[in-house]
Amino acid sequence: MRRSVSGPAPSRWLASAPAVLLAGIAQTLSFSPFEWWWLQLLSLAALAHATAGAAPRRAAMMGWLYAVGWLVSGFWWLYISMHDYGGMHPALAALAVLVLAALLGLYYAAAMALWARLRTGRPGWDVALWSACWLLAELARGLVFTGFPWIASGYAHAVGPLAAWAPWMGVYGLCALAAALAAATALWLQDHSLRVRSSVSALVIALALAPHLLPDQFTRSTGTVAVSLLQPNVPQEIKFDPDRLNLQLHGLVRQLTEARGALVVTPESVLPLSADQISDGYWAALRDALQPVSPPLDPAAAGAERAALVGIFVGDEASGYVNSVVALPGEVTDGAMASAAAGYRYGKRHLLPFGEIIPPGFHWFVRLMNIPLADQARGNSTEAFAFGGQRLRPLVCYEDLFGEDIVSSVVGPQAATVFVNVSNLAWFGRWLVQDQHLQFSQMRAIEFQRPVIRSTNTGATAVVDHQGRVTARLPPLVTGVLEATVEGRTGETPYARWLAACGLWPLIAAALAVIGIAAFIGLRPTRQRIPGP
Repeated sequence: MRRSVSGPAPSRWLASAPAVLLAGIAQTLSFSPFEWWWLQLLSLAALAHATAGAAPRRAAMMGWLYAVGWLVSGFWWLYISMHDYGGMHPALAALAVLVLAALLGLYYAAAMALWARLRTGRPGWDVALWSACWLLAELARGLVFTGFPWIASGYAHAVGPLAAWAPWMGVYGLCALAAALAAATALWLQDHSLRVRSSVSALVIALALAPHLLPDQFTRSTGTVAVSLLQPNVPQEIKFDPDRLNLQLHGLVRQLTEARGALVVTPESVLPLSADQISDGYWAALRDALQPVSPPLDPAAAGAERAALVGIFVGDEASGYVNSVVALPGEVTDGAMASAAAGYRYGKRHLLPFGEIIPPGFHWFVRLMNIPLADQARGNSTEAFAFGGQRLRPLVCYEDLFGEDIVSSVVGPQAATVFVNVSNLAWFGRWLVQDQHLQFSQMRAIEFQRPVIRSTNTGATAVVDHQGRVTARLPPLVTGVLEATVEGRTGETPYARWLAACGLWPLIAAALAVIGIAAFIGLRPTRQRIPGP
């Protein structure tokens, strides 16, 4: 990609630092609730335009500014958890969000510096190189230090024409594909030659149409199950208040009694206690609430056994507490701990840095934030819960951002047929965070062609079908029960197959191969054409 430094004023302004910062902010608008997927491509094209022809240092600065604008505007809601609930001074909380974005932005600064150092001057290779550098930055953010891939660029395409690629290449593949399209768009705007513009146009059309010419159904139905998804809407400021505990306990029994589905799902930590702190009498009350109802949500299930997946902490001070989901009714009726442990139990495996696990040397920071149970233990099971002819795989809160972690659950003879996400996003307020998290569930549904059902404390409680469509949803910040019938699916998408076999290494290898070839091209001596007689 080549750009004339002495180009027209609009072109020079688009390559300026303020324009790049605004382009990064614009990328946030491409995600839910706006779902302007096309803006993601234009936003990233602005960065590609700004780095075309730039020296490595300037390209790094542009990549960093773009990332800071995007990430600060994309997860500013972290301020709410740190200030409103953690008690941090407003200036410190705002600074913490900015510092986090600035540190994560270094991945993109390095990517753009690498692109500027290695660009070949050959349009096709430079588009591929820009895409490869962007992909490595996204992978680094998603994998290093346990990863924080919130609003990775590919998630914007859970809707729109590029979503059809998700069962083939997953969200990181979409990151690379979107980057290639953005770089090609920048090239189209910079190079007015008919050859380049026709080639770019053909590439865009091919990438948009190709997946629609390929097979698109890789899974088959396993029947349906009637579910009730609870949304208690407990304000975060009282959730861990012992004086308000009875309000939550009675509310859960009431919602379980009102639910009409065969399977009832509660949010994460709906019981803000450890399992051994729950009395036998309360466990019995929960089981009684699961007696057959009349009329049931599914008439064919009249009189049939009902079950619930309940969010609670399991463990002790010595071994640590695990953010868990337990199945009720249990297999025994005496002993509080036995009630929760005898039946099915799933413990959260991928923990959130600073929220659930404290990196070495940062205990002072978490004490300052004052988050309860900040240092938790990991679960060790990936087994699905078998019920109603389905195999339901729990995912606790942001575990559903990591498809590479959960892919083993969708391959093989015991593969899960439904994903069950339980979350409590009340820590982070209402705006953006709930819709963004729902969009991540949509992407997992498309990648693996599995439905995702979501029970949350304050939102977004919803049902997503295997094609990523939201078929039912409760309004945020209301108390309610979402009743729905969900169709399970079995089978493996191409993405699930290669991800289960190789992890994300094929994408990493492809990006490194492009970078290696570009470096080789740059090392080759330039051949000068000898004029004829």
